[in-house]
Amino acid sequence: MKSRERELLFIYLAFDLFMLNASLLLAAWINLDISVRDYHFINQYILHGNLSWIITYVAFSKKNLYLRDSFLNRIWRISKRQVMFMLVAGSLSLVFIPESISRNFIFEYCLILYIAKIAVYWIVYRYLRFRRGNRINSTNAALMGCNETGGILQNIIKSNPNLGYVFSGFICSDCTGVSNYLGHPDNLEELIDKHNIHVIFYTISFFNGGNAEKHGKEILQICNRKGIRLYFIPTNQQWFRRRLNMESVGDMLVINPQEIPLDYVAFRFQKRLFDIVFSVLVILFLFSWLFPILAIIIKLDSKGPVFFAQNRTGINNKTFKCLKFRSMKVNGSADAKQATANDDRITKVGRFLRKSNIDELPQFLNVLAGNMSVAGPRPHMLKHTEQYSALINHYLIRHYVKPGITGWAQVKGYRGETRHVRSMEKRVKADMEYIENWTFSWDLKIIWLTVFGEKAWKNAG
Repeated sequence: MKSRERELLFIYLAFDLFMLNASLLLAAWINLDISVRDYHFINQYILHGNLSWIITYVAFSKKNLYLRDSFLNRIWRISKRQVMFMLVAGSLSLVFIPESISRNFIFEYCLILYIAKIAVYWIVYRYLRFRRGNRINSTNAALMGCNETGGILQNIIKSNPNLGYVFSGFICSDCTGVSNYLGHPDNLEELIDKHNIHVIFYTISFFNGGNAEKHGKEILQICNRKGIRLYFIPTNQQWFRRRLNMESVGDMLVINPQEIPLDYVAFRFQKRLFDIVFSVLVILFLFSWLFPILAIIIKLDSKGPVFFAQNRTGINNKTFKCLKFRSMKVNGSADAKQATANDDRITKVGRFLRKSNIDELPQFLNVLAGNMSVAGPRPHMLKHTEQYSALINHYLIRHYVKPGITGWAQVKGYRGETRHVRSMEKRVKADMEYIENWTFSWDLKIIWLTVFGEKAWKNAG
C-alpha cells in the first residue's frame, strides 16, 4: 500500500517551491544590481535555489509534517529548515554561482522566503483552527480503544488540523472515567448517529488470537452498513513497521480495510483538477448564455423560482444543496415524492428539460463549489438515503466519494423512477463497481457515454 504521507510531502514541497521562486523573483525585482530580464543570471539562481530546497526537503522532510498545536512550534520548525536550506545553498553556491554574481542576493531572497513562509503558514494555521473550531466541512473522528496508541493518535489529530479531522471522543468498554468518552462499542451504531461520526480509528492488537479478528470484522460490517470509514491502528507498531508498507498518520501506521483508489491524495487531486477545469468550461461556454434564455422560459411557463435546490446526501453522508433548473410546479412533496413518468407536477418546459438532461446543468456550480464531481454516484434525496440504507446492504458505501452529475449506473441505463428495491440494487452495484475500480479514463468514458451513449438517455424524464 502506497504511503499517503509521501503524497502530503509532495504537496508541501510543491507549495514551498512556489513560494521560493516567488521570493526569488521579488528579490530580483527589488535589487538594483540584478535585472529580472537578465534570464541567464536569473535561471542560475532559480536552478541553484530549487535544487538546494529539494535537497533540504529530502533530508528534513517528515520531521516537519506533524507538529504540536502551537504556532511557536511551527516557527521553530520553519527556522530550522531555513537554516539548513541556507547551509545547503551556501555549499552549492561554490559550484553553481560564479564569483561575478552577488552571493548577498542569496541571503536577500532567503530572508524574503523566511518572512513569507511564516506569514503564509500563520494564515493557514489560523484558517484551519477556525474551520476546526466551527466544524466547517469537518470530518468527525472517533477512537476505539483507551490505550497508549489511542492517546498518541488523539494528540496527532488535535495538533494537526491540516489532517482534516475533528476529534469526537473515545468509544471503548473500559474507559468510562476518561474525558471525551462517547460510549460502549456495543452501541456503536447509535453512537455513530448521535455524534455524527464520519471516521473511526480502531486500535487493535493482532496478536490476541481470534477474538480481535472477529471483533474487527464485526466493526467493519457496522461501518460498511453505516457508510463511514474505518482504519485499524496496530498497537504492535514495531512489528508492522518492519514488514509492511502502509499508510501513516504521524508516526502511527494505519491499515485501511476499505481502501479505494480515491483514498490517495494524488488521485483526488487529479479528479478535482479535472472537475474544476471541466465545470469552468461548461459554465463559461454553455451555461453563461443558456441560463438567461432558460430562466425566462421557466418563469413564463409556471410560477416559482428558476432553480430548485434540494437537500441530498453527499460524501461522508453530509447533506448539501443540489441545484437543478426547476422542472416541476412548486409543490410541498418535492422532497418526499419521486418524479414518475406521467407526473402531473412536471411542467411542459420541465418535461423537455428532464428528457434532455438540461435540468442538471446548474450542478456544475455544485462541482465548482466542491460538493459534487462531474462523474460519480448520483446523489439521492435524504428520504431515499434513509429508506434504501435500511433495505440494501452496504448502500451507504456509495458516499465514500463525491456524488456526480453523471455516473456509471446512469450510462448503464439505471436511472429514472425506482419502483422496486431491485432497481436501486442495480444502481448501487454499478456505483460500487465504479468506486472500487476508479480510474481517470473511466471518468472520461462515463462523460462520453453520457452524451453519446444510448443507455444514458433511457428512462430520462
